[in-house]
Amino acid sequence: MEHAGKHALVTGGGTGIGKDVAIALAKAGADVTITGRRADKLDEVAALHERLHPLVMDVSDEVSVRDGIAAAAKARGPVQICIANAGIAEGKPFDQTTLADWRRTMVTNLDGVFLTVQAALATLGPEDAGRMIVISSIAGVRGLKNAVPYTVSKHGVIGLIHGLSEEYLHRPITFNALCPGYVDTAIVRNQLPGLMKRFGVDEDGAIAAIAKGNRSRQLLQVDETTSALMWLCSDGARSINGQTVEISGGQV
Repeated sequence: MEHAGKHALVTGGGTGIGKDVAIALAKAGADVTITGRRADKLDEVAALHERLHPLVMDVSDEVSVRDGIAAAAKARGPVQICIANAGIAEGKPFDQTTLADWRRTMVTNLDGVFLTVQAALATLGPEDAGRMIVISSIAGVRGLKNAVPYTVSKHGVIGLIHGLSEEYLHRPITFNALCPGYVDTAIVRNQLPGLMKRFGVDEDGAIAAIAKGNRSRQLLQVDETTSALMWLCSDGARSINGQTVEISGGQV
């Protein structure tokens, strides 16, 4: 129960990585606010543990983020653990990418993280400790073909944590980014039909095509990212600050 009495906030907490780490934090004693755009998904997850609290919030909407996080802090206290996980993954060749495509990715993956972290920090007092963790991607440390806006957004959030880790050195708050490779989640599974059609393969063939992006040529499992996140949230990681933790099945 390392996190007993703490308030954690996980954006995109209704599915995948966000759902798994939210449950882990609740089991470790934290009261966890889980956010997302779909109330039904959040309610399903909240029913799994008494310390999970759903909050409908759209990270691309400034008012939604600031009002939502302020309300969560009023109900459950300062946000001492913030997992900025919400994001979208879309891809197409660069010459076919529209400005609308670009902006849609940036407003969620980059602006949304900026708003979430800023609003979470505003709930903390001068002496409060905090763990601010952004879910970037392996795309944040290398380029991905046919996914330029996504790649740029994930590089951007790493720049954000680098800047914040320097700006807040005088306070007991750490800022880090987790950079997973391809994880077996809905966001990856949703790409399978398109890959099956594009390459003329079955589902296993499409999974293998995605898994090639990991050095191990296997999809990562959600519990691997959760374990890394729980370590970054722990007291033992109090001197880990401004870092990128890569989970990719090998060297990038």
